[in-house]
Amino acid sequence: MPANGAAGIKAAGLQVLSEEGSAEHYHAHLDVVSDGRPVPVPADIGFSFGADGQPNGISALHTHDPSGIIHIEAPTAGVTYTLGQVLTEWGVLDGSGGAPGSAHSSAADWQAYVNGVKQPGNPRDIRLKAHDEVLLVHGAAPATVPSSYSFPEGY
Repeated sequence: MPANGAAGIKAAGLQVLSEEGSAEHYHAHLDVVSDGRPVPVPADIGFSFGADGQPNGISALHTHDPSGIIHIEAPTAGVTYTLGQVLTEWGVLDGSGGAPGSAHSSAADWQAYVNGVKQPGNPRDIRLKAHDEVLLVHGAAPATVPSSYSFPEGY
């Protein structure tokens, strides 16, 4: 569970909601590889928790499990969501310090691929769209860059 979920949600420019939004609902998938090693995308990104450890809020942009599936369940249709917002909620790649490729290095030190195509610029600026496969890489890209993700039925 990412630390201080409500603060991360607000830092990402999102609202802490009492339930998932229903005006817009789609999913993207994120894989992270640092220096050849996969980095798990944790469950509960975009959730806030009470002192009792129970969830007490959720953002429109969140994860439910460690599959890497990013849920976009928004209360307002047509809003743009970015990889940078997910990273902010997660509390990583914020440029606050650390060796290149570490959790707090700059996202600009990373390469991003969307649906198998290398993206120019800062990975934080990538707009998330329905069924995108996003690969975030520090160091050499894997021999095979995924161009899609097999979402569960209904996603």
